[in-house]
Amino acid sequence: MPTELLILIFVAIVFFIGATLQRVSGMGVGLVGGPALSLILGPVAGILVLNVLACFNAALQTWTVRRNVEWDQVLRIGAAMLIGAIPGALIVAHAPLAILEILVGGLVLFGLGLATFFKKLVATRSLAGSVTAGAAGGFMNTMAGIAGPAITIYAQATRWTHQTFSATLQPLFVISGLTSILVKQFTLAESPLLEQPWYLWVVGFGALMTGLFFGNKIAPKVPTKTAHRLALTLAAGGALVTLLRGISRLAV
Repeated sequence: MPTELLILIFVAIVFFIGATLQRVSGMGVGLVGGPALSLILGPVAGILVLNVLACFNAALQTWTVRRNVEWDQVLRIGAAMLIGAIPGALIVAHAPLAILEILVGGLVLFGLGLATFFKKLVATRSLAGSVTAGAAGGFMNTMAGIAGPAITIYAQATRWTHQTFSATLQPLFVISGLTSILVKQFTLAESPLLEQPWYLWVVGFGALMTGLFFGNKIAPKVPTKTAHRLALTLAAGGALVTLLRGISRLAV
């Protein structure tokens, strides 16, 4: 089977699973797509393509869950994301390929670890907490295509109810995605977006639409914890492979 066809099949599966999980649990496209696209397209092009598709997906998801969005939190956290995206873009523009792969894989694993081990942390909703979560989310989204874990820690610490938290994540993903795309356009010498074949975008967008439709059907039936654990497992596996590949490049 031709390599390009295998890549398209892989992209379709990744974004279908990611969009379905995101509709069910609030996160999914970034967690699953970040490590996967870094492997097949490289850490720069892969994350940038992910930023575009994840932004589109989050916009659709926002419309679906708009009644549960806490817009005051979107304003506070979203503004801080703009700050965090700048240093992330500068690193992407100047770091060697091996270092980027190590950073992408390491950041995903670090974020997943924090979201897992700090479940019992308790804090109040403060401006400092919102700004810290937003800045960390913007940085990680620009570097690795994931903003969710940083905001998840804040949500767990403040005992944010899952229904409103997962809904509020969607417009935040739109903000972080657009910010990452725009900042990278000004910091990268060339745009990897223009180098991608048109059919990659068709497959990616189609898989997202299909995943969202399927997610809407099964969301009431699938336990949120089950979908969330699956997303974290898939992301951890892909991140580990990306990290090891970066380390192997340095060893050569």
